[in-house]
Amino acid sequence: MNLKRSLQYAAALVAIAVLPATLNAQNVDYQKRIDALQQAINTHLSDHKTGLYLETNDAVQKENPHSWLWPLCAYIQGANEMEVLQPKKQYMLPVEKAIDKYYSAQPPLPGYQDYVTKERLSSRFYDDNQWIAIAYLDAYKRNHKKKYLEVSELIGRYILGGLDTVTGGGIYWKEGDKSTKNTCSNGPGILVLLELYKVNHKASYLKTALDIYHWTNKYLQDPNGVYYDNISTKTLKVNKDTYTYNTGTMLQSNVLLYQITKDKKYLTEAQRVAKAGREHFFKNGRLPSGNYWFNAVMLRGYVDLYKIDKDKNWIDFYEEDAEAIWNKERDANNLVGVEKSKRLIDQAAMIEIYARLQQLKSGK
Repeated sequence: MNLKRSLQYAAALVAIAVLPATLNAQNVDYQKRIDALQQAINTHLSDHKTGLYLETNDAVQKENPHSWLWPLCAYIQGANEMEVLQPKKQYMLPVEKAIDKYYSAQPPLPGYQDYVTKERLSSRFYDDNQWIAIAYLDAYKRNHKKKYLEVSELIGRYILGGLDTVTGGGIYWKEGDKSTKNTCSNGPGILVLLELYKVNHKASYLKTALDIYHWTNKYLQDPNGVYYDNISTKTLKVNKDTYTYNTGTMLQSNVLLYQITKDKKYLTEAQRVAKAGREHFFKNGRLPSGNYWFNAVMLRGYVDLYKIDKDKNWIDFYEEDAEAIWNKERDANNLVGVEKSKRLIDQAAMIEIYARLQQLKSGK
């Protein structure tokens, strides 16, 4: 091989090496990854005697005998996305039965507490309830299971109990704690109300959703488009920490508002927020790695926007990050995570991410 051809060959190898992961995404079998993660959960993170789940696979350093509700909020959404791909399977049912064991009828309104009710009374968070309703309403659109709508309406009433005019509006984060109002309880609150409006066209749902939307934008949005964490109700000081899921729920809220109202200002804002989110969070080929589920929630907004404007920029960076997780942050048991102890919420998050990417590949 002469020098010229050697240089050409070397250049070709370099070019292949730096190809973005997204160009190979069509060759990825996301379904195999989903199946592997689901099997890993069943093997390492399930308590088959009780029908409950474990927070992590660490049998020694255990905060509780069973998982907090939060990981199940992630898992129920992941299970829904698996059923989108395989409608004849019942991935949601065992997770749904586990969630039932967190139900609390305590006043002022029934809802779901953050730990297994029979094991102890515990706190109730508005966002935990909202994530369940979002998953159930997504499922209701597919199968019209009566329970999913009834629980979502119950949660709709519950979260409105956390809404008042302190700081001009907004929903508190934790029942009984009136110190902060957070994007993580307002963004998904908007989504629940908008999805309920789409089902029954009750005008108050849309009005309240818009009130919360405008309040969140006024108090918790950075001028560049991403969202801050919370505002103190006592000092009005804003905690300017940024997390992907907060930007994600507000991105998705804009897309939903565009679909409902047909007002292009919401589409324009969704695209602005999406651009800001990518620029702010995607650094050196990676999304923040501390909690995959935050990123899974943000993906929901990008997928919904992509289905409208078909801009692949909203998806390709997720494909790249998803590749890195599978190739670099997975152990011999097919459990993913950056720490030695593997968490249920991370497995559930990656099931959702891979399932959504597979849905896009298959046109679902």
